[in-house]
Formats: sequence, structure tokens, C-alpha cells
Amino acid sequence: MDGDAIDPELADELQSICRTTVGDELRSITYFTDNDVEQLYLRSDLEQTADLVGFAEHERRGFHSQSAYRKTQLGDYEATVRMFENGYLSRVIRGDHGVWVTTDSMSMDRFEELTSALMTVLEEA
Repeated sequence: MDGDAIDPELADELQSICRTTVGDELRSITYFTDNDVEQLYLRSDLEQTADLVGFAEHERRGFHSQSAYRKTQLGDYEATVRMFENGYLSRVIRGDHGVWVTTDSMSMDRFEELTSALMTVLEEA
């Protein structure tokens, strides 16, 4: 979490996409790989008490579990959305890196827009 986990241009692009797609409902953005985790954004009204390392350990399971959904009638895996009492967590993984974004309540259409934009950027990075 020293700021070296992600290229600054990629970090800026991810933040821009999330701010544009999610707007004021955006709570946080965190980039992760198998070895690193870096919070890119945290809304000012939220406390910095999240255990990013613990979250990252859980979200990293997605690197391995994506293969479980290959060749199903559902199609290719795109993202995971989790619902919590105070918001949502959406995780997108492509290749050896991923992003999880936390938000307030928003429509499924906006989650789909966010997923599509994040998939494109992560695939190109």
C-alpha cells in the first residue's frame, strides 16, 4: 500500500471511470493484484478503518474461482456484486489484476455500465 502497486495513469483512468459512472454514490476504489493492494479513492465522509489486506485476501479468491464458471450457459464471468447493510461491493478481475469498488445503492444498469468500463480498462492495461 505504498502507491507503487499501480501505474499512476491507470489509477487516474480507473478513478475517472468510477466517478463518471457511479457519481456521488461512489464510496471507494481499490486496485489489487496477487501481491499488492492499493486504495485509489475513499469518500471523505467514510472512516479509514477498512482492513484492505483482509478484503484483498478474500477478493483474490476471484483469480482462481473464475475458471469454475467457464463454458457454462451463463456465459463468461464478468463481475461479482455483493450487497451489504450500508452499500455494495463490485469486483472486476481481468488477467492478473482487479478492482473492487464500493458504492451506495444504485441501479443494476449502473453496475453493468461500471463493470463494462472497468473490464475494458483492465484488459488494456
